Amino acid sequence: MTCSLIITTYNWKEALELVLVSALKQTVLPAEIIIADDGSSTDTKELIDTFISKTDISIIHSWQEDDGFRASASRNKAIAKASNDYIILIDGDMILHQDFIKDHLLYAKRNHFIQGSRILLTQEKSQEVFKNKLTEFSFFEKGLQNRKNRIKCNLLTNIFSKSNKNLKGIKTCNMSFFKEDCFKVNGFNEDFVGWGREDSEFVVRLLNNDILRSNIKFSAIAYHIYHNENSREMLSINDEILEKTVTSNALLCNNGINKYIEGELCQ
Repeated sequence: MTCSLIITTYNWKEALELVLVSALKQTVLPAEIIIADDGSSTDTKELIDTFISKTDISIIHSWQEDDGFRASASRNKAIAKASNDYIILIDGDMILHQDFIKDHLLYAKRNHFIQGSRILLTQEKSQEVFKNKLTEFSFFEKGLQNRKNRIKCNLLTNIFSKSNKNLKGIKTCNMSFFKEDCFKVNGFNEDFVGWGREDSEFVVRLLNNDILRSNIKFSAIAYHIYHNENSREMLSINDEILEKTVTSNALLCNNGINKYIEGELCQ
């Protein structure tokens, strides 16, 4: 099975560079990489063009105008451009272990989506990462928070990774699913503007369609670069949208990916 790796980004080319380096070091390479760009300036495009010239893997820059935090729209546009049946989503601040893609594909299962975990890099460690352009980390080195997530063991993955309908800890910074399942729920809800809850609401609709959650423990390892938190000013409104989806048992959203599948933006 092949996959499309989708990387969200916004005006942080230094982090995106390290993420792309780690993506191109994979033991199993993605068939294509799509950058879901929420309106970055031209220096991000220049960086992406540099990587396009270095690899035979298709790298697509899916850019939208900068009109506030619109992660749902950015992801939808990128997914609509994907040419593969399986989608792996990460954020542009997630440095990937060399087996990251391999693990997601290994544990992919019909009628399931995968939720992976992350290792948090401290602020001091993140500064070192940028200074020395680090993309590989050992279990014992300093600056790794929640260090247990660094354990790499397929046997433990098989023991501790279970299917469930739990909404806790949902994060699109390390998630994968079949594209047809994304289309079934009409993708991400673009009513969400500003940070927060668009990922949880997407998952609620997957669960309502009996597409179960599979947690990957001790596999699909990724390292989250430290950064300041995004603004929470829209969180209360976004919480209301999420709650409405939960209480109504919604199967799909109205303002979703279908507009790009049917229109010119997915060509």
